[in-house]
Amino acid sequence: MGSSKFLSALASVAKYLPAAEKPAQKPSLREKLAWTGLALVVYLIMSDIPLFGIPPQVSNQFSVLNLIFASKQGTLMQLGIGPIVTAGMIMQILVGSKIIQIDLSNPADRIDFTAAQKTFAVLFTMVQAAAYTLGRIFGALTPTQDLLVFVQLVFSTLVVILLDEMLQKGWGIGSGISLFILAGVTFQVFYSAFSPQPFNVQGVSAVYAYGAVVAAFQAALRGNFLAAVIRYPPSQYSPPAPDLVGLVATIVFIILLVYLQGMKVQIPVVYQKAQGYRSKIPLQFLYVSNVPVLLAGILFSDYIFFSQIVWSRLNPNNNIWYLNWLGTYTRTASGQIEPTGGLAFYIQNPIGLGMTIQEPIRALVFVVLLTLLSVVFAYMWVEIAGLGPRDQAEQLASSGLQIAGFRSSVGIIEAVLRKPIYSLTFVSSLLAGIIAGVADVLGAFGSGMGLLLAIGIIYQVYQILLQEQIEEVYPGLARLLE
Repeated sequence: MGSSKFLSALASVAKYLPAAEKPAQKPSLREKLAWTGLALVVYLIMSDIPLFGIPPQVSNQFSVLNLIFASKQGTLMQLGIGPIVTAGMIMQILVGSKIIQIDLSNPADRIDFTAAQKTFAVLFTMVQAAAYTLGRIFGALTPTQDLLVFVQLVFSTLVVILLDEMLQKGWGIGSGISLFILAGVTFQVFYSAFSPQPFNVQGVSAVYAYGAVVAAFQAALRGNFLAAVIRYPPSQYSPPAPDLVGLVATIVFIILLVYLQGMKVQIPVVYQKAQGYRSKIPLQFLYVSNVPVLLAGILFSDYIFFSQIVWSRLNPNNNIWYLNWLGTYTRTASGQIEPTGGLAFYIQNPIGLGMTIQEPIRALVFVVLLTLLSVVFAYMWVEIAGLGPRDQAEQLASSGLQIAGFRSSVGIIEAVLRKPIYSLTFVSSLLAGIIAGVADVLGAFGSGMGLLLAIGIIYQVYQILLQEQIEEVYPGLARLLE
C-alpha cells in the first residue's frame, strides 16, 4: 500500500512538469525521420555549448564512460542521459523485485509508472547536479557560479527528457536515449579513425594526426608505418591517440556483434487453438542484450563519480589510508581528474594496446570485474524484467501455446524453458562482458561498451523501420501490428 502511494505521489508531481503531447494522428515515416533528426540536432548543439561559469580547461574532456550516458564533459550535456537511464533502471528494479506493487499490463498503472519515472529522473538530475557543484568536480567555484552550473545542468537535462519523451510518444523513431547513445558512439568511431587534428601533448603538436587512418598514411609516407600501429601514451595521465590495433579491433568486434545479434535458439511450440499448428519461437542468443554490461558500466561510473567527490572533499592529498582504498586521484594541468590508485584505478581500463602493455594487471582486473558483474547482473535482470522461465511459461500458456511434445502446463513449460534460458543468460552475458572488456583494453573506437550498445540499438532501429515501411505499404496490417 505504501509503495503504491509513493508511486502515485511521484506520478502526481509529473503533472506539473513540462510534457510532450502525443500526435493527433500518426505521423508518416518521413515526418518521424524529420522529428528524429531535429531531436538529434538539438542534442548535438547542446553537447557543443560549454557550461557558463566554469574554467575553460575542464571543458571538452572525453571519457569512455561518457558514451554510456551520451554525455560530454564541461558542456550542457555534462549529465547526458545519465539521470534518465539510472532512474529508469532503479524504477524497473523496484517494480521487478515487487518492492513497488504495480501491474504494468494495466494501462492506468503503466501511465502512473511512466509519470513517476519522469519525476524520479528530474529529482535524480537535481541531486546529481548538486553533487557536481558541491563536490567541486569543476574546481573551486563561487556560490554564484555553483548556482549557475546547477541551473544549467537541470535545465539541459530536462530538455533531454522532453526530447526522449517526444520520440517515444510517436513523433520519432525509437527513443531519445538510444538515439543519443548511437550518435555519440558513431561520432567517436569516425573521429578516432579520420580526425586530422594534430595530437597535442602539453601544447606541443605531435608528429601525426589524432585519427588512426590519417596517422597511418602520414607514417607510411615517412617510412615509419609501425608508428601508427601501436601508439603509446605520451605521458603518465594522457591516453594514447587511436591506432591501427584499435581500428582492427573495432572492425572485428563489430562483425562479431552483428553475427551474435542474428543468432537465435528456436523453441518448438504448438498452437492449441489452431488445431495443433506447429511453429517455433526464437530466443535471441544475446538473451539479455546489452543490459548487464550497461548496468556494470553505470555502477562503475557512479562509483567513480562519488569517489571523486570523496577525494576532492576529504582526501585531496591522498594521505588518508582507508580512503585511498576507494580511489586516489590527481588533477592534471588541463584540470582533468585522473585515478592513480585504489579501486577507482582498476575499474577504469587502460586505453589501447600501448597502455595495456604498460599496465597489464590493471587491464586484467578490469576485464575480470566487468565480466563477473555482467554475469551477476544478467541473472538479476532476467528475474526482474520478466525474462525468467516462469514468466515466459505463463506468457506461453496464456497465449494458448505449449511446448511441442509436452503437456500444456505452466510447470512443465517452465521446466523445459529453464535450461535454455539460464544457459543463454550465462553464455550471452559472459561473452558480452568479455567482448566489452577486451575491446576497451585494445582501444576499440567508441569503446567496447559503446559498440555493444550501438549494434543493439541499430538492430532495434532496423526492426522499427521495417515495421513502419510495412505499415505504410500495407495499411491494413497496422491494426494487427499494434
